[in-house]
Amino acid sequence: MKTTNPQLIDTIRLLRNASKENDSRVWATLADELEHSKQRRTAVNLSRISRTSKKGETVAVPGKVIGSGSSDDRTVAAFAFSQTARIKIQKSGGECLSFAKLIEKHPKGSGVRIIV
Repeated sequence: MKTTNPQLIDTIRLLRNASKENDSRVWATLADELEHSKQRRTAVNLSRISRTSKKGETVAVPGKVIGSGSSDDRTVAAFAFSQTARIKIQKSGGECLSFAKLIEKHPKGSGVRIIV
């Protein structure tokens, strides 16, 4: 890991620990994706989240969620959200979560879809 961002380092550690404690590959996969360089890290539009997930589903994005497109009622966890994305998700009745909150809600990772 070459990053110097302390928040990113803490998030990766949290995901790795959750993966070991809960014997869940979902958290390890998210940690692996977050370890990519900033240029390779994922940026996902709301329209892509809407196309690839169902209403009411929980989605994890190992990167940043960007506000282009529309959002339905979904719970979205990501490393970062643009201001527009956060507003659109909350207005549609959805929820914006950190990975720590997502792990609290779904410790085993079941019911969480990763969108890259």
